[in-house]
Amino acid sequence: MIHPTAIIHPSAKLGANVRVGPYAIVEENAVLGEGCVLEAHSIVRKGSILGKNVWLDSFAVVGGEPQDLKFDRTILSGVRMGDGTVLREGATVHRSTKPGGFTEVGANVLMMGNSHVGHDCRVGARVVMANCALLAGHIEVGEGSFLSGGTVFHQFIRIGEGVMTSGNARLGLDVPPFTLAAERNELHGLNLIGLKRRGFDAATIAELKLLYKTVYQGGSPVANARAAAHLAKTEPGKKFLTFFTTGQRGFLRPTKTEATEEVENA
Repeated sequence: MIHPTAIIHPSAKLGANVRVGPYAIVEENAVLGEGCVLEAHSIVRKGSILGKNVWLDSFAVVGGEPQDLKFDRTILSGVRMGDGTVLREGATVHRSTKPGGFTEVGANVLMMGNSHVGHDCRVGARVVMANCALLAGHIEVGEGSFLSGGTVFHQFIRIGEGVMTSGNARLGLDVPPFTLAAERNELHGLNLIGLKRRGFDAATIAELKLLYKTVYQGGSPVANARAAAHLAKTEPGKKFLTFFTTGQRGFLRPTKTEATEEVENA
């Protein structure tokens, strides 16, 4: 299952039924779970831990050094990747800048061609990153979000659960859960199609509409979210409000047109 041209460091640990293709590289202390597949020319750098059935396409690199001018290359850190995650051709994930730290990519994530996860990011389960979606360092992405092609994200921001972004969006503020983000820090209401596809019932969607309207009724979204705590009866509703009470960078806000439409449709 290991091609004769592949390079495997003696300290690397490979699970059962692992396949390593031509010219692939597995560096020191890397761990490959059962059933992992490394296609030709893919690389797993030192300290990376891959779960079961992870698939790396050609020229994908896991555990590369952070693109940080202050990074000390002697620091020991790594990447942790969940079961069933797929990195297509040229996708990259960089290791943590913190001693003993890990950049985290959850289970069943799909990173399409040339997408990138920067150092110290935490990407939740079932996230889809389309071609050339780019995460800078220290970003959190909630589970089930879809980051469209060419979307770029500023460091230290949070992307909530179930978010969808438009192609080529430029986002530098926190994106609330279950919403649509587009262009330059624009918020375009709830991700209603995504909510329905995930099986959210009508009552939950109605509650999220009410909470969205309440948070963005004017004034401070944080204060509004705290005041609306009694309105949240469902777990998604509670997650939506909690997101606003834990941020530090500021949040996307709807344009006046979008806010008006959301109120009318709530």
